Amino acid sequence: MPVEFLGIAATGDGSETNSRTTAAFDRDYTLRLARAHEEHGWDRVLFAYGAGSPDPAPAAAYLAAKLDRLQILLAHRPNVSYPTFAAKTFATLDQISDGRLTVHFITGGNDHEQQREGDFLTKDQRYDRTLEYIRIVKRAWTSTEPFDHEGEYYRFRDFVSDVFPVQQPRPGVSFGGSSPAAYAAGAAEADIYCLWGEPLARTAEQIEAVRAAARTAGRTDLPRIQVAFRPIIAPTEELAWEKAYRTVDAINARKASGDQLARRRYRPSADGSFRPENTGSQRLLEIAAAGERYDRALWTPTAAATGGAGNSNALVGTPETVAQALLDYYDLGVDILSARGYDLLDDAIDFGRYVIPLVREEVAKRDAERAAERAARAEQDRHQLIALQA
Repeated sequence: MPVEFLGIAATGDGSETNSRTTAAFDRDYTLRLARAHEEHGWDRVLFAYGAGSPDPAPAAAYLAAKLDRLQILLAHRPNVSYPTFAAKTFATLDQISDGRLTVHFITGGNDHEQQREGDFLTKDQRYDRTLEYIRIVKRAWTSTEPFDHEGEYYRFRDFVSDVFPVQQPRPGVSFGGSSPAAYAAGAAEADIYCLWGEPLARTAEQIEAVRAAARTAGRTDLPRIQVAFRPIIAPTEELAWEKAYRTVDAINARKASGDQLARRRYRPSADGSFRPENTGSQRLLEIAAAGERYDRALWTPTAAATGGAGNSNALVGTPETVAQALLDYYDLGVDILSARGYDLLDDAIDFGRYVIPLVREEVAKRDAERAAERAARAEQDRHQLIALQA
């Protein structure tokens, strides 16, 4: 199966290790970073969403009008707009990008972050709302006749859009989460199911949980699987590990200086600590507490240092080591590999130059071998049938 690579479409140059030197939305940097992805073999970039951050939809439209090939994964929280309005926004962006849009629906795993923009539903309610929201958006994308809706969270009459996506029947839908509620909601509606990088055995368990939930929902087409990592690469193993430890030192130094990344994500507990509410981050911290290194190259101190904040487990090593580690996940059934370094621009270039070609070459070789094996089996079956008929 083909493999795809997802990078990040940041609108400023800050990261967990580096304070931002640009404005929150810097047009030149946004375009420069996206061009680096497009020119170095990446397939698409993610426009992330955060309360108070630049709106990702117009930022994505800006890039779509400037670049010809790079695909867009647009993160969207259902609490920030009505689904019919969102469907028109997405359809318009798909028109601007000439069919390069996928929408990533975020249910929201942290009450404090959701409440920053007026969302006071419980987590279970948010999952129910997201499911209803996605179904409305899909119908608005595809219905040429007016329709009504009477649901738990949304109600309207006689809606029909005058703008439709380029992609037919519709753009792709992406979804993420690591709880049973997330599996149930996302597996029912998503074309792509997104996971954070975990050890191979645990990733395999999550993939099976997603597929089981999809079958329970009555699906025969199973979601594609995406897994996200923070690659730390260097020409030698020794240099890569030195870079990895410097990275964690830089994260901890920013925290010690009072630049508390966690404070933007989690509400302090009574004891003053910052504990993630979402299952995915809890899983990352649990894995980090159990050990620093897993499998071929997975390294957890970056996740521990950030409190399990989002995509935060690293793959450490030479380009060859990291490529082989990614292929281990490909062999599990992962065909979208998400990667984001700590120096957003330079790491995107290095990963595109030195890792992506190795993975693509090996995937093409494996696919060719599997195709040859299938052809040989088919030929053998044909001969056996001829023999039986003789």
